[in-house]
Amino acid sequence: MWNNLPSDLLANIFSYLPPPSLVRAMATCHHWHHSATSATTNIHHHPPWFIALPTRTTTIPTHLCFIHNPIQTTWHLLNLDNVPSLSRPISTIGSQGLILFKPSGGVPLRLSVCNPFTGQFRHLPSLQKPRTNPAVGVIEVSTSHFKVYVAGGMSEATSGGAASYEPTLEMFDSRTNNWILMGSMPVEFAVRLTVWTPNESVYSCGVLYWMTSARAYSIMGYEMGTNKWKKLSVPMGDTLEFAALVPHDGKLRVVGGSHDGDVTVWELGEEDNWKVIERMSVEFGKRLVGGGTKCVGIEGGVCLYRDIGSGMVVWRRDRDNNKDKWKWCWIEGCNRVENYPIKGLFLHPNLAAASTFI
Repeated sequence: MWNNLPSDLLANIFSYLPPPSLVRAMATCHHWHHSATSATTNIHHHPPWFIALPTRTTTIPTHLCFIHNPIQTTWHLLNLDNVPSLSRPISTIGSQGLILFKPSGGVPLRLSVCNPFTGQFRHLPSLQKPRTNPAVGVIEVSTSHFKVYVAGGMSEATSGGAASYEPTLEMFDSRTNNWILMGSMPVEFAVRLTVWTPNESVYSCGVLYWMTSARAYSIMGYEMGTNKWKKLSVPMGDTLEFAALVPHDGKLRVVGGSHDGDVTVWELGEEDNWKVIERMSVEFGKRLVGGGTKCVGIEGGVCLYRDIGSGMVVWRRDRDNNKDKWKWCWIEGCNRVENYPIKGLFLHPNLAAASTFI
């Protein structure tokens, strides 16, 4: 019976398989391989995978990265040979399994994307206005369509003049494969986004948010419908050791921690008021004490980490008991290499055949 099922039906069935099982299905026969390569893993049925990329301060080659499989609780080494050596990861386009990169070294921004599982890589077109070190934000419109926003940055120096802040916003649309100049922005926001933004962004209720890393922490928001900018305070923003924006069912959350290991999760409610919705247990908090804690989040998971070998605390949906309930769990670090600092990201592996964009 399975041999006679049409390819589109098989592809839909395979879309519910986790990536390791999908790979095994691809190796069964030619018919299954064709159907499986057309399938995209259903991200709503599987937790996101954590990817650890070495930072510029390590001696580990930057084309190597480690990925944690949350289903089998195993670490895997991937080789990103196609990614230029002077590239830094910004964020992920998580539902499509892509990592977004930018060049390092203060050169004009030229973004690129890579699928770490298939090795596919390509540069995005050049921006309309050359700029260095702008804030970069991603909106995933669907599993096959995304937009990238670039705000602020330093403009190129004119002949005989000095470089200045670029108070404009541009948007890249993956369907049209080009950049559109969206308009101007307040210089104050351009400055803050250029100097103090680590580039992680969250889209919620028509607003694209970035967090500035200067103490006290604050949040810059761009309202899509009105082309207006706004600024939000971060709860306990002047006392937190670390803070990060994370999405949750279309809402904006902040995960923040103090030096004593106390980690709290806030959610933005009506009239831009914050409310506490979760606190991490003291047991897990003690494992993070020591400084240098970082946080990254995606729909379906939040991870607090320091480096590749120290282990991580993950907050994610409890698939075993109640899919609407979240739980904290400890993930052992990778001991396959000497410990080193990392940039952590979340994504959902995509093993489908090359898309029209990539």
